[in-house]
Parts: sequence; structure tokens; C-alpha cells
Amino acid sequence: MDESKEKIEKLDKEFKDIVSSMNLDEKKDQLKKLENISSDPQLWDDKEKARKIMQEIGDLKSEIDEVERIEGDISVLVELSSASEIDDSVASDINNLEKRVTHYKLTSLLGGEYDNKNAILSIHAGQGGTEAMDWTSMLYRMYLRYCEKKDWKTALIDMSEGEEAGIKSVTFKIEGAYSYGFMKRESGTHRLVRQSPFNADKLRQTSFALVEVLPEFEDMDLPEVGMSDEDLEWQFFRSSTQGGQNVQKVSTAVRVKHIPTGIVTTAQTERYQEQNRKIALNLLKAKLWILEQEKRDKEVKEIKGEYKPASWGTQIRSYVLHPYKMVKDLRTKEETNDAEGVLDGDLEPFIKAELLLGN
Repeated sequence: MDESKEKIEKLDKEFKDIVSSMNLDEKKDQLKKLENISSDPQLWDDKEKARKIMQEIGDLKSEIDEVERIEGDISVLVELSSASEIDDSVASDINNLEKRVTHYKLTSLLGGEYDNKNAILSIHAGQGGTEAMDWTSMLYRMYLRYCEKKDWKTALIDMSEGEEAGIKSVTFKIEGAYSYGFMKRESGTHRLVRQSPFNADKLRQTSFALVEVLPEFEDMDLPEVGMSDEDLEWQFFRSSTQGGQNVQKVSTAVRVKHIPTGIVTTAQTERYQEQNRKIALNLLKAKLWILEQEKRDKEVKEIKGEYKPASWGTQIRSYVLHPYKMVKDLRTKEETNDAEGVLDGDLEPFIKAELLLGN
């Protein structure tokens, strides 16, 4: 079919353009360097460092292998289309390749300094009491399901549960190639409109939750942050995330406050205080880095006359479950009537639209 041949030709050209701009040889050189480092037996004296290097090796291998697989699959279709007529039996192959090329194209857009890092995602309940806390738990589930679909690993860092239901705030790590780059634009206020399940009249209720997305910094000095030991105030307390026979009898949970800014981070899910201390400190570094980026963006926009002060009411996405069903992103105008699907983790169209808008 002529239409199928046109799709194959378009795929072939599009992917060649993507590959030519992605510095594949540079990535292969980086992989060789890391593999040489990984062969040093002393590397495993620092298990955390070794784990990070092995993850980077795995991510690079996966990326390079996927490029080569896509190139091979497209080559087969090109040869097939030039030798004979294309029938409907290969339509699914073409559709599958289109999805893979689109995903890789999105990855190629992630050129930020920390886009290839793991992500730290936090969700905080806004005004609305139990309603807002329930909305926070719904968002938490949505992001966990999205990560499952992406084959990304997640690990809970800190959680504060609501008194009656839901979650006051939750912070968790997303471990996967370019997870920060893909997720960073989820930062902002998310609004839910629905019939309340918490009162007999089932009145329509509006709830808000704030999402923060940070890159995971590990043992990284950030001179532009200007953080010193004198700026830090540490607190140690018993973790509230374990119960029963595993209830904490020692103060393993950690809270650190950056005195100049008042920013506070907490970690309490690891068994040992030193592990939680390291996580809390790295979280603080990430928040201070984000704060510096926001200051710079504000200065640039003020010079250009574009600056609008951020506020709690600045929404990025609206989720409506009553009186109709719709999820709409207020930046990209991407929308869908399949609200249940989105809340079940079908976020890819929104992630894609935001990535394309920013490039």
C-alpha cells in the first residue's frame, strides 16, 4: 500500500535525523570509559558509587541497543517496501516502530544538564483538609502507575499520612533513564473537581495539591548554592513509617533545615540514620538548586517584561470528574475525556505535549 510505504520512508528519514543529532559516538565512548571503571575491583569498596555507575552503564547500553534495534527494524521494512508491495500484515510493525521512534525523539529533546538524572517527586496536599489529602493519595497512585508503565523503579523517601484519610505529603524517588527530564514539567498545582466521597450530600468539591520534581543529586557539590555547614540545622527523631515488630526504637529519621531560606527536607524510610541523613541532604541540595534556577528565570523574565509571580493558584492541570469527565493541561491545552485512564497512569500524551511545547 502506498500509504504504508510513505510511512516507512518518513520513519526512515525522521530517525536518521534524530540519530545524526544525538552524538551516538560520544555515548559509545562514555560507555567504554564507564566499563573500564567498572572492571576495577576497588570500585565496590563504595557500593553506592558502584551502583550508580552500573546504572549509568545499563542506561547507556539500553539507549545504544535500542537505536541499533530501531535502525535494523526500519532497514528491514525499507528493503521489504522496495522489493514488493506492502500488505496490511505489517501495519502493526509500522505502528510499533512509530511509537518507538516518537519515544526516542522525546528522549533526544532532553538536553538539560540534569535531565538524565533520577527524579525526586513530592506531592503536598493543599487547602481542603481530608479532601485535599485524598487527592494527594490519588496523585501518588497515578505517578506510581505511570512509573510502572515506563518500567521505572520507585522508592519511598518520606510520607506523612492524613489523620482521617489520604496523605498530607509524600516524597519518593523515581529511578530510570531520563526520569527527571520526563517528569520535571509535572511541577505545579494540580486541581481536582468531583463529588465529595466524604459527606452524605456528595457536594461538588475542588481540591488542590502541589507537585515538586527535583533531580537526584548524589555526593555533588553545587557551588552556586553557597551552602555551608553553619547554615544547617539537624533534627533526629523516630521514624513513623514502620510499625508492628519493626517499630523504630532509635532515632533514625532525619530532618534538616537550611536556615537562610527556611527550606526543610526529611527522610525516614531507611533503616540507618546515616542513610537518611545523606538522602535529606541531597534533597536539600536539589531544592536549593531549583530555587536558584527560579531566581534566574525570574530575573530574565523581568528584563523581558514577561514575569508573573508564582502563586498557589497557578495551576498546570485540571482533573474534572463531575459534572463531566475531562483532564486538561492549561499550558499545552492537551485534554482527554478519559479521566480514569489518566488517574490510572496514562500520562504519556501530557508528558509528550509538554516536552514538545518546550522545544
